[in-house]
Amino acid sequence: MADPFAEGGLGELESPLYREALAQLDRVAALMGLDDNIHARLRVPQRSTIVTFPFRREGYFEVETVFAYRVQHVLAMGPTKGGIRYAPDVNLGEVAALAMLMTWKTSLVGLPFGGAKGGVRVDPTVLTRPEIQRLTRRYTAEMINVIGPDTDIPAPDMGTNEQVMAWIMDTYSQHVGHTEPGVVTGKPPELGGSVARREATGRGLVSLLPAAATHVGLTMEDARIVVHGFGNVGQYAALAAHEMGARVVAVSDVSGGVYNDAGLDIPKLQEWVAENGTLAGLPEVDTVTNDELFTLDCDILIPAAVGGVITVDNADDIKARIIAEGANGPTTLQADKILNERNIFTIPDILANAGGVTVSYFEWVQDLQNYFWSEGEIVARLREIMGRAFEEVLNISISEGYDMRTAALVKGIRRVAKAKLVRGVYP
Repeated sequence: MADPFAEGGLGELESPLYREALAQLDRVAALMGLDDNIHARLRVPQRSTIVTFPFRREGYFEVETVFAYRVQHVLAMGPTKGGIRYAPDVNLGEVAALAMLMTWKTSLVGLPFGGAKGGVRVDPTVLTRPEIQRLTRRYTAEMINVIGPDTDIPAPDMGTNEQVMAWIMDTYSQHVGHTEPGVVTGKPPELGGSVARREATGRGLVSLLPAAATHVGLTMEDARIVVHGFGNVGQYAALAAHEMGARVVAVSDVSGGVYNDAGLDIPKLQEWVAENGTLAGLPEVDTVTNDELFTLDCDILIPAAVGGVITVDNADDIKARIIAEGANGPTTLQADKILNERNIFTIPDILANAGGVTVSYFEWVQDLQNYFWSEGEIVARLREIMGRAFEEVLNISISEGYDMRTAALVKGIRRVAKAKLVRGVYP
């Protein structure tokens, strides 16, 4: 296999997350005997766009220049799909790694997409709403020939939301001369967004828990659940588990964690966070740190915040029997090995949090057809797709002797490899 990184490391793609993504791919490629040419092709993104642009700050005469990215990993599967994040540490390597993981995720659940990701290197927490709007509209204009309903469909990610998607849709529509709702997903329902998109990732994850619990000999009724992260994914995962009859004993956010062995009132927590911004100061609960949260006695642990939080430093102390990864890359490779040796059943991120992109797919289809489904139809189809993907991954895990993460990657990579082989090489 010709290694595109043979000279000088990873070059512009250098980042810890990209090295983790490559290590995953390389390990699984060796296990499944992946064609060397296909392997080499999948190790690098097919298209990477880097731009710099100015945007006006609140003083109008103060202009700031930022770096921005859009990476399309694989174009063989159809349009590419992936979020846009605004964060001060965004870089090309991180965006490329997330685009690669999105390829495996969309392939795993059978969606007609390749993986993509975008980002702007900026701290959105210090920007006003008008500044974020100007930033978003300029980013869209810079990427106007990259994105589109038939080429690359962005969605919200860290630091962005449905309002940002609305501005992208409007800017794109102004440039092409007609309203084009299918250019983004995760936008407000008033503009063609899905009524179930906001909670899709969390609820999709929890829909897998009954089957996972049955597999390891648990029941969901009164199962003890701990959720790391109480943002969009964590809130709706906790709420769905609470509604299912499980006992959510602890959750956390950037301010720390709250704990109640009898079970937390999740709707009450949501109201508190909506009013106060964080969990800090919530009455009638015990407090725990984010580090302590991972060592609590529980049946199911849901890391739903950021990557790299389950490491060699805490993997031996985790007491959960099931880990369902709501975040992207929450478990390092070294920690994953420890969890497998301890026989902790892991639902990997590319499967567990695929509910978001699945409902994004539904939104895109509805926008193209101008025919919209009910919330009940969306939820039913989400559960069907997620459940089928889980059973297929579990069958590969059992029949081929892989852990669940490896089985999920094998399933996703196989489909992409077959598509590239049958399409061939042009010219």
